[in-house]
Order: sequence, then C-alpha cells, then structure tokens
Amino acid sequence: MSAIKKYLSLVTFSHTIFALPFACIGFVLALKTGHTFSMKLFVLVILCMVFARSAAMAFNRYIDRKFDALNPRTAVREIPAGIINPNNALFFIIINCLLFVIITWFINSICFYLSPVALFVVLFYSYTKRFTPLCHLVLGCGLALAPIGAYLAVTGEFAWLPLLFSFTVFCWVSGFDIIYALQDEAFDRSNHLKSIPVLFGTKGALRVSEVLHFFAFTFIISAGIVGQFNWLYWIGVGLFSMLLIYQHTLVKPADLSKVNRAFFTTNGIASVVFALFTIVSLFL
Repeated sequence: MSAIKKYLSLVTFSHTIFALPFACIGFVLALKTGHTFSMKLFVLVILCMVFARSAAMAFNRYIDRKFDALNPRTAVREIPAGIINPNNALFFIIINCLLFVIITWFINSICFYLSPVALFVVLFYSYTKRFTPLCHLVLGCGLALAPIGAYLAVTGEFAWLPLLFSFTVFCWVSGFDIIYALQDEAFDRSNHLKSIPVLFGTKGALRVSEVLHFFAFTFIISAGIVGQFNWLYWIGVGLFSMLLIYQHTLVKPADLSKVNRAFFTTNGIASVVFALFTIVSLFL
C-alpha cells in the first residue's frame, strides 16, 4: 500500500479531476447521438484517461528531476527526494503508455491509430519549457483531448460540439497553468527555462491568463448555442465563469500566496460543477 501511495503522489492523482469531468461530458454527448450506454466502454475510457495522464505526469517528474532537485518548492517531490528511484519511475511510465495503447485497441480503430499521437502530445509537454514560453498551451492541448477523445471512443467520428468543449479546456487549462507557473518565475529565469511569466513578468502573465480564460468563456458559450442546451447548462456556465473570475481575484502581482487555492481548489470545483450541470441538462 505504501508503494501505491508513492506512485499516486508521483502523478498527483487527485489532479485527474481537472479533465475527467470534461471527458464525461464528451462521453454523454456521444450517447445523445443515438448510441447505447456501455459500462464496459465507459470504464475503458476512464482507464485511458488515468493511464495517459499518469504516464504524462510521471514523465514530467522524470524529465524534470534535476531541475526539481534545485527548486526549493519541488525538491520534496518523490524522485529528487529519493522516495522513488528514477529507473522505477521510467518503468512506471512505459507500463502506463503500453496500457493506454492496449486499451484503445479494445475501444475502436480510430482511437487505437490516434493513440501514439495522443501520447506524443501529453509527453511532449515535459520538454517544451526548455525552448518555448508556449509550454502552457501544449499542456492545455494535452488535457483538451479529453472531451473529443471520449466522444471518439463512443462514435468513432469527429464532431464540432465536443471540439468546442475541447477548445474550452485548452484555453481554461492554459490560463490556469500560467497562474501556477508564477510561483517559479524567478527560478525558471535563473535556470534559462521558458514560460509566460518569464517572458512577460507577473503582471503580463496574469493578463495573458485573463485573455485565455475569456476565450474559454466564449467557447463554452458557443458550445451552448450550437448544442441548444437548456437552462441547466447555462446555470453551469454561470457558475464556471464566476469561478474563473474568482481565481483571478485570489492572485495579485504582489501576492502569490493564494496560487494553490486558485489552481487546485477553484479549478477542481469549476470542472466538476460545470460537468454535473451539463450532463444533467443533456438528460432533461
């Protein structure tokens, strides 16, 4: 049990809450096209989410282990702290990648053929802050695969509505990752790492985050119009939007003490609440 806890901590398993609710939205959207609910397929989709994200997060910890050891904020992480051996972490990554690909084989052919692309996107993020400040957008792209991926698992076809939710996730995640990166602005600059905070400074980074969250709002509005959702959806949109605004009131250029509350608590609540209202609205 102790080993399981170590690896769950390595991949910060609780953060799965960010994209998983949007995957559920994509899954339910697909069911509304006339497909029958399958518990087996639903479980396979959830497992794909878990294995892909676990591989990506562990890979990030593995690749960044030397930087993490130098950063006081991250030196307590499992690999630099010596809790998990780097070679064991690499083995864990490979196993999760293989399990992800194998499971897509049992879903449908398009998911299987696209599985290497999905893995490339989520793993590639770990390299990006070495050469581009757009690393936050790559992370956003990785999590944005959740709604369209779940939709593909059921239908085997692309559609605009789940893509609009993917665009929402892309802008939302990219925006809050910029806020989270504010904590390491000085460290990243001194170690020649790239990020929006390093490029524009704290004030500029917060403005970029606000713009991305505004676009997330426009996409979520567009999805409501295209999907002709009922009033419950719009309540969810209102709550989601208020939580986006709230997180920006928590973080100030001169006070970053509430970054974790903005990043973890607010965004986790926003994702779950919006998904609940959206899914319920689809059944009414």
